[in-house]
Amino acid sequence: MVTPRFDNRFVRAMPADPRDDLGLRKVRDALYSRVTPTRVRAPRVLAWSADVARTLGFAALDRDAAQAAGLGEVFVGNTLLPGSEPHATRYGGHQFGNWAGQLGDGRAISLGEVACPDGTHLELQLKGAGPTPYSRRADGRAVLRSSLREYLCSEAMHALGVPTTRALSLVATGEQVERDMFYDGHPQLEPGAVVCRVAPSFVRLGHFELLAADDEVELLGRLLEHVVTHHGVGTVADARDPRAVLGFLEDVAMRTGRLVAEWQRVGFVHGVMNTDNLSILGVTIDYGPYGFVEPYEPHFTPNTTDAHGRRYRYGNQPAVAMWNLSRFAEALAPLLTRSMPVADAQSALIAVLERAGDALATEVRAGYGRKFGLVAGPEDDTLLPELLAALGRAQADFTLSFRALTAFATHGDRGRAVADLTACTEAEDARAQAEVTSLLDALVERWGLDAAEPAERAARMAAANPVRVPRNWLVQEAIDAAAGDDLAPLDRLLVAFATPYVDDPQFADLARKRPAWARQKAGCSMLSCSS
Repeated sequence: MVTPRFDNRFVRAMPADPRDDLGLRKVRDALYSRVTPTRVRAPRVLAWSADVARTLGFAALDRDAAQAAGLGEVFVGNTLLPGSEPHATRYGGHQFGNWAGQLGDGRAISLGEVACPDGTHLELQLKGAGPTPYSRRADGRAVLRSSLREYLCSEAMHALGVPTTRALSLVATGEQVERDMFYDGHPQLEPGAVVCRVAPSFVRLGHFELLAADDEVELLGRLLEHVVTHHGVGTVADARDPRAVLGFLEDVAMRTGRLVAEWQRVGFVHGVMNTDNLSILGVTIDYGPYGFVEPYEPHFTPNTTDAHGRRYRYGNQPAVAMWNLSRFAEALAPLLTRSMPVADAQSALIAVLERAGDALATEVRAGYGRKFGLVAGPEDDTLLPELLAALGRAQADFTLSFRALTAFATHGDRGRAVADLTACTEAEDARAQAEVTSLLDALVERWGLDAAEPAERAARMAAANPVRVPRNWLVQEAIDAAAGDDLAPLDRLLVAFATPYVDDPQFADLARKRPAWARQKAGCSMLSCSS
């Protein structure tokens, strides 16, 4: 069997925790602790991405062949590939607006970086492979429920064109894990699983925050230089040069803005936008209590933990991104103040954040503009919220209504468009019809100000508006089936979400409004961080 070649640059470059046991502890002057995944009884490959495997340099295998080749043992952590150097990294973060101190990889174990045949490097990380020194009294395990959700959504987001980690494998452990799904004192045993997620790096904003909080300024600079050198974030790999620090912040901020704008475009709500859950590369990481907007509601959050304050609601994601980036800028400040006065450093950081905020607003506007068939400019900053508000008042399904608008841009039949849009709503018919009619009137008037040909507009909208997204109730159906050893629903969703912009009749049942039964069902409308 052909296997990847490891080239563990992060492990070579960064200092390690001198201890190699699993005891919970405060770690200093190190960026990772060496750990070994905990063995499980009966690993079984449930999903295997041939696309990701090919990129990494594995021989061409399907799911059954991967199991037969022993890759279930590898990607559950029972067996280590040659060159693998498993470790868990140390980071901190602001959680729900409050500094949480040291956090770290509590259930994620990186196997190392693979030197891919195309010349890139990708890190392999097992989520749910056992405890680490950062597990904070937890067991380091993950359940099938959350692992399948992460595998499926990360691959779907890739196909949607949203920057994301990828998923190589989903492996059942053959063991049960106890979880209190809603933290209400009713724990249950659930089947365990491990997902192998893949990215160029899993370094987060929180890695920098903890080093700054612990006054490890030299190590803070070393980490910055490593990310610049090996991941192309920023341009100057000398942390004593103010241009390096400011350029690094600006690049991370711009990447984050583009990412969040893409989340808004497809209606994705991360659910837990803590600083420790934002990637330095501007890719989506940590698929926990995520969800996709169904009836358009800017206050929607899928996370029951956030149900009261709704800090991480859909409409607040751009603002939270900027808040998080401000905390990141504060973490980088000690590098700047080594070579300039504090006041000058603060002014320089604020200037970068202001540019990033403007760029994020422009990206969000452009994303919504593409959805509505517009080349949107600042003059549309009143219109776009009004159009979205009309969808909200009609309780219109976010994904379906934009596909109905896309169809209208193609066929131009206003009566048919009103009927199609009304069918996407959950409000009473007369009210819904009035709202969608008003929306169409405003949109057609605005289209008249653009020079775009109808075919060009329709093509722009078709590329921005998916037919299908992995709605929580669809994913929950696959979870329930997989728990009963039926993988057919999961397999079907993986095929359907690989081409989310193609209107394929065989997947028509996956492009419909949320059914009534899913509005209150656990896992469909109510989720938590429990996994």
